[in-house]
Amino acid sequence: MKILIADDDAVSRRLLEKTLQREGYEVIAVDNGLLALQQLSLPDGPRLALLDWMMPGLAGPGVCSAARELRGRPYVHIILVTSRNAKQDIVAGLESGADDYLTKPWNTAELLARLRVGQRILHLEDRLVEAGETLLFKATHDSLTSLLNRGAILDLLARELARTRREKGCTVMMLCDLDHFKNVNDTYGHVVGDEVLQEVARRLLFSVRSYDFVGRYGGEEFLIVLNNCDSSQAVLRAEEVRNGIANHPVQTSRGPLPITMSLGILASRDWDFHLAEEILGEADAALYRAKADGRNCVRLAEPKASSDPHSQLVK
Repeated sequence: MKILIADDDAVSRRLLEKTLQREGYEVIAVDNGLLALQQLSLPDGPRLALLDWMMPGLAGPGVCSAARELRGRPYVHIILVTSRNAKQDIVAGLESGADDYLTKPWNTAELLARLRVGQRILHLEDRLVEAGETLLFKATHDSLTSLLNRGAILDLLARELARTRREKGCTVMMLCDLDHFKNVNDTYGHVVGDEVLQEVARRLLFSVRSYDFVGRYGGEEFLIVLNNCDSSQAVLRAEEVRNGIANHPVQTSRGPLPITMSLGILASRDWDFHLAEEILGEADAALYRAKADGRNCVRLAEPKASSDPHSQLVK
């Protein structure tokens, strides 16, 4: 495990370095507070730190305070090492952001024991972070397909529409529904139906850019949100998505199954709606037209007054 030693006294720094290297630590040693903070700011910087109180550039408590302001990197367990042992100094050091306090001259056994405590705390911290990330994923993703769930994709759609209005851009949304999916479940069973949904989800993710959103809207319906997509490209992009499903049968435990999808699409620039619910209603109406027109096709929702050539039905 990486550990940072920051001490302007060369003898103390070398002694600590040798001691910790014998214990298997990967030691990074610096002689001032500014270099210490630089190391702690690195994405893969050390998770343990031994900081001398008095250092040139930035004192130990100052490094602690600055380190606690850092964002985007894992927690660092910091131990202040100093000859100061007055209660007010200990309180000041801990309130600056230090996790522990070791007085000079330090005892090797005590030093190593305190570092082991720090490692246990970091391990617990990592487990809590992992558990939190797992809970967040479960709360925002569909358990079958691992796509964003309905609540999460609708929240992202609302955020994207708000951003689009501010920046006068365009968001394209696609409401997608598998054709005759009930027949798949009735004929082959729900296990095969689940296999189809999982493969369709994989293809949908593959068909969009990394910064677009794909969610399971409900049942066999999916919602795709394309960020910064020009309205003139909406139909073309939707056809690519449709072909990605229709052109290759889905391989299942009961053999290959031909699957098609109908899409109702909408480009936000063409509409003056401010609520995601209103836009979803128009996309749903376009999807209904696609179903009524024979399925396996794309229909674009446009205001009735529009004269845009894309207002023609797309076969």
